[in-house]
Amino acid sequence: MMKGLKKWRLFSLLAVMTVFLSACGEDYISTLKPAGAVGKEQLNLLLFSITIMALVVIVVSFLYLYAFVKFRRSKQGENHMPKQVEGSHTLEVIWTVIPIILLLILAVPTLISTYKLADVKAMDEVDEEGNKSALTVNVTAKLYWWEFEYPEQGIVTAQELVVPTGEKVYFNLKAADVKHSFWIPSIGGKMDTNVENVNKFYLQFDKESKDLEEGVFFGKCAELCGPSHALMDFKVKTLAPEEFENWVASMQATEGQTASADSADLGEATFANSCLACHAVSGVGASGAMGPNLTTFGDRNRVAGVLEHNKESLEKWITDPESVKPGNLMTGKYGELSEEEISAVADYIMSLSVEE
Repeated sequence: MMKGLKKWRLFSLLAVMTVFLSACGEDYISTLKPAGAVGKEQLNLLLFSITIMALVVIVVSFLYLYAFVKFRRSKQGENHMPKQVEGSHTLEVIWTVIPIILLLILAVPTLISTYKLADVKAMDEVDEEGNKSALTVNVTAKLYWWEFEYPEQGIVTAQELVVPTGEKVYFNLKAADVKHSFWIPSIGGKMDTNVENVNKFYLQFDKESKDLEEGVFFGKCAELCGPSHALMDFKVKTLAPEEFENWVASMQATEGQTASADSADLGEATFANSCLACHAVSGVGASGAMGPNLTTFGDRNRVAGVLEHNKESLEKWITDPESVKPGNLMTGKYGELSEEEISAVADYIMSLSVEE
């Protein structure tokens, strides 16, 4: 009875694990299906390390089983005493040298990859006209959202990183409040964002996201930063170089765009009076706003990074953001808006787009 119960418990555990781990193979969020050169190199290094460790486990297990079988008491007799090897210099050298060799085998490629992936000198290279030749993005992590500034292009966006495929993209990472960690699982390893210093690294995006199930790659905060840490998501849209240039031009064309408090549209007027102080609707400008830039809101994949991208989700966020992301800085800011105003503001924000 008890044996059967244990089997069912084991079966149930495996079933639950299958459900939770089923997403690990999705292209848009899996480290095991890399879509960039950095992620592929890191996966190869991981597989190499696992192979070495598995080899050690196999050899040690074989030696254990060999000794277990060969020197079992039923075969050797009750009074048999195996040869004693205490103080054997040969064995001591063997089990000292072999681990050192294994550590060197693991350390050399790891160090080579570490220094290679940390090389960001190309970030400062310029062309004949004095313009930087590499695309650089300044990433600022905030509670609980992400700001992306393209300093050479003069544009700013939030929550959805847009990058070209087939080239290295360099990142300056910092935090505005507490420590966070920037991570796009399908593209490469994570890097901390600190308040007191800027961390730099690069990633390469080799696959266009439009062919993915979700249309974007998923990005995460990988550092416990507060009650909504698990909800501090962002999305990554990867475009062909020509499409990326078109997106940049569309963003630059929004220069001077704003909401008017005198507009006949209730949503725009309400937004101008209640939201414009924290949220910009122009993709051109300085970074460091209190709230996310909303210029491309209509083009995004999610509301607040986690909700379905529709008007109902946006109304829920405006009405009660605390129920979605506890501890966020927008909580309590818009309690004075009526249901009609919230609905109108949601319509206005959903209309903000540079891709249509």
